[in-house]
Amino acid sequence: MKNNNLKELFNNIKLFLHAATDVSSKSKALLIKESHNEMDDFILLCFGDLLGIPIPTTYYSLELLPLISEDLDGWQNRMISRLYVWQEKWSDYGFDA
Repeated sequence: MKNNNLKELFNNIKLFLHAATDVSSKSKALLIKESHNEMDDFILLCFGDLLGIPIPTTYYSLELLPLISEDLDGWQNRMISRLYVWQEKWSDYGFDA
């Protein structure tokens, strides 16, 4: 009985230490989220007219289309699923939108 409690205690301590020090999955998810945010912002500035936002420099940004064409489908899906993009961006910097 005492041996089982001791094993359970050590197992719980091991799980706690593993979860407390395993930052690789958290940091990887954070890096992926931030890279998507940066890419989304860039594509929104260049190709916002795909979402109905009039951008006067669209003619010049068409030169970037071959480089970004692979990411456009995923970008459109992410932008459509995020209803309040501007509110989300403003809240990152502490502004109330």
